[in-house]
Amino acid sequence: MNPIDLPPRHRATALVLLGALALGGAAGCSPAAESAPRSAQARETPPTGTPTATSTATDVGWVQLMTPMNQQAVKLLTLAAERAAEPRVRDFAARLRIGQEAELDRLRALLTRMGLPATDVHAGHDMPGMVTVRDLEAARAAEGPAFDRLVLAQIRDHLRQSAQVSRSETTSGGRADARELAAALVTARETSLAELERLPGAVRALG
Repeated sequence: MNPIDLPPRHRATALVLLGALALGGAAGCSPAAESAPRSAQARETPPTGTPTATSTATDVGWVQLMTPMNQQAVKLLTLAAERAAEPRVRDFAARLRIGQEAELDRLRALLTRMGLPATDVHAGHDMPGMVTVRDLEAARAAEGPAFDRLVLAQIRDHLRQSAQVSRSETTSGGRADARELAAALVTARETSLAELERLPGAVRALG
């Protein structure tokens, strides 16, 4: 059985997706990447009146992964901006949330240009870098320095993993606009990771 054909909520599907992106191959567990014949997967049909552009399976997999990753990270960052015990962590979370929301606007615009649905094709998936419902519940239950450590660890994982798949898009994607956005995301994440690791409590939280 092909790993991509596993049930949609199976963790292995998500790992196949990330691995495929990292290797620059076809990626995705969504219908957009798997339902069409392989010969047709290299192009996406844009909405009527939209300029055509070549979209590879990597482009599709990347934008459909990055959009929910940012959406979920924003939820955690919103909590951190309000509840972190350390003021510098609250400030970092607030600024990072603004940046991730701005990225979301660009990702959603890219989805539209590619003729892809705005729905979260990864809903319920448990994958590296994705802030899950369980993660959010754990954050809401934590307080003080324990909350800060949890947030720092989760956000670092999100930044690292999203940077990794975005680097793959910059080298293997077919659309210039997607590669440009991916490059911007990589730069932003490298900057944020460097700042995060200097925050109070980071050494203990991140090991």
